[in-house]
Amino acid sequence: MPSVPPSRTSPLVGRVAVVTGAARGLGAAMARDLSERGADVVLLGRQPEALAETAATLPGRTGWWEADVTDVGVLGRAAADIRTRFGVPSVVVANAGIAEGGPFQETDPATWSRVVETNLIGSANTARAFLPDLVATRGYHLQVASLAALGASPMMSAYCASKAGVESFAHAFQAEVAHQGIAVGIAYLNWTDTDMIRDADQHAVLRELRRHMPPPARKVYPVEQVAERLVTAVERRSRAVYVPGWLRLAQIGRATLPPIVTRISRRELPRLSAREPFRETGLLGAGGRDDPAETARTRARPPH
Repeated sequence: MPSVPPSRTSPLVGRVAVVTGAARGLGAAMARDLSERGADVVLLGRQPEALAETAATLPGRTGWWEADVTDVGVLGRAAADIRTRFGVPSVVVANAGIAEGGPFQETDPATWSRVVETNLIGSANTARAFLPDLVATRGYHLQVASLAALGASPMMSAYCASKAGVESFAHAFQAEVAHQGIAVGIAYLNWTDTDMIRDADQHAVLRELRRHMPPPARKVYPVEQVAERLVTAVERRSRAVYVPGWLRLAQIGRATLPPIVTRISRRELPRLSAREPFRETGLLGAGGRDDPAETARTRARPPH
């Protein structure tokens, strides 16, 4: 997809935008598109080398901070440092997320909890840390959710629970801050070509589940295409954005999805497990690959 040239007509020109989970994947692609549209972009994530590499490719003014969204103290200090050194953000994209797969009974409880903590608690921590900035600028907060928030899938209980949680949190947050001039949007995404999806396809349990979805639902979308749609939603301060657009229909018919998924799973899971036993996948996505001991030592780092 061609790059979007900087434009003085974009409402993002000169604004400070913060993107979590920005070292690679969708976060990095959004950071690039935001920068191309004239925003000053701050990248947050857990992988300093990848953050630095991504920041170096952006055309506009850019900074990066190493911060784990599950550590509210580190994230709060990063937000204060950004405010002082870089400027007051008026756009925040809560994108950081990881996943895991496999039978719930076999999932390591720490792994299951880490997914929920990163995706749900991390999103709330992000909103908390940057809320003073959004109040000051009457800004925009975009929460990245998923089709998993609309219709849960077997073998992905932590991811589905966390994404349903972030949707509910974003709706509550949206209502709570509307009178302050802050807009809150929710991004509903299907499969996007990122490390998380590539990791998932290495495991038979998740690969086969995706193959048994209806054709539109199993398609994987280029990350640049998804990022472009989300950044346009940021420009428009949209309350919701669906990528692909047919997810609007899933939103309308979401009450019908659980019984359909259950009926298909009742038929297909025994057959699939007989072919190859289901096993826990561990953490999926670049954000889940770091050593937990190193995560505990993470501190917010200023831009390089």
